Amino acid sequence: MTSSLPLAGVIGFPVAHSRSPRLHGHWLKRHGINGHYVPLQIDPVDLESALAILPRMGFRGANVTLPHKEAALTLAQDVTAQAKRIGAANTLVFTDNRILADNTDAYGFAANILDHRHDWNPRQVAVIGAGGASRAVLAAVLDHGATEVRLTNRSPDRSKRLASEFGPTVNPVLWTERAEMLDGCDTLINATALGMAGKPALDLPLDALPKEAIVNDLVYSPLITPLLAEARARGNLAVDGLGMLLHQAVPGFEYWFGVRPSVDAGLRQAVLEP
Repeated sequence: MTSSLPLAGVIGFPVAHSRSPRLHGHWLKRHGINGHYVPLQIDPVDLESALAILPRMGFRGANVTLPHKEAALTLAQDVTAQAKRIGAANTLVFTDNRILADNTDAYGFAANILDHRHDWNPRQVAVIGAGGASRAVLAAVLDHGATEVRLTNRSPDRSKRLASEFGPTVNPVLWTERAEMLDGCDTLINATALGMAGKPALDLPLDALPKEAIVNDLVYSPLITPLLAEARARGNLAVDGLGMLLHQAVPGFEYWFGVRPSVDAGLRQAVLEP
């Protein structure tokens, strides 16, 4: 039997660490919506069967986190252009016995930057890392007019492959030249896990980076990574990664619950509370 309450959730394995239930729960309460958003721990071997049954249980959709983002894309009947471009899904919408796969990470990344600098107009951009998060970052900066993206990764083959997928505007740079590549850049993004709690810091001298450049770390635990602390100390605008998490959730909430929520200080506080 289908539930009359609007339901959504986050699919992952594991999923207990996800802050998405707290995030969406805050919005549900704020807007007085009698619905639920729940964590769904689903083993990869069960993903296909779970996606078949969730709509019958009343779920209107779900967020998707590791390790399911690529598999969810292949299991959807309909895929947005952005999800195809990024090669992964983070948002699913269930309608009429069909699954729509979308990716809102590029939107979330850009909205977070624009919250801090409303006139953000990237031209020369440096991106550290060539994993899944980097794909969303590349899509966003290219969509916002970047004329040159310098991409580096500890494994040069990965950065070369990713650059080739996104076209001639994206240029792979050797890891040994990562400090020099910052010269003239207006935006620097760390899209690796380096600097996250329990991980080593990102080894990246900022001497060549212009003081007017934005420095964004996608890591949000801790909020102020060593990279952001160094950027602040030298006068750069430092943007933490929490805003990307918050903004990427906006389109999904609107899909499932019919209200477009806002990202504000109250939401940040609710998500950060222990």
